Amino acid sequence: MSADLLKAARDAMSKAYAPYSGFPVGAAGRAEDGRIVTGCNVENASYGVGLCAECGMISELVATGGGRLVEFACVDRTGELTVPCGRCRQLLWEHGGPELSVHMPRGEMTLGEIMVDGFGPTNLEVGDIQ
Repeated sequence: MSADLLKAARDAMSKAYAPYSGFPVGAAGRAEDGRIVTGCNVENASYGVGLCAECGMISELVATGGGRLVEFACVDRTGELTVPCGRCRQLLWEHGGPELSVHMPRGEMTLGEIMVDGFGPTNLEVGDIQ
């Protein structure tokens, strides 16, 4: 695990807005150009419109020049590694693909190992739509 990526995720977690769940999350990803992007969860009184940490991280990735993610980690309120939810795994697939290295509590895995046969942009080829 890259120490700088874990530190970035923990720093992001410390800025989370989680007054309803009490479960702050921080996410950090390394883009292919070496830049680290981060995000934290932002809850809302209308629970369904809260934002996961990964959403903020992907927004920063796109806003700072885009590119592909090559490494990812997210941490919980204790600063320990946690797993991205299903929705966020889909976001990671879009911006990192099956080769993305994901640091999980049980070790490093590729997103392709986590999401066997994941759905992504290649599933939406123009010829595929009837």
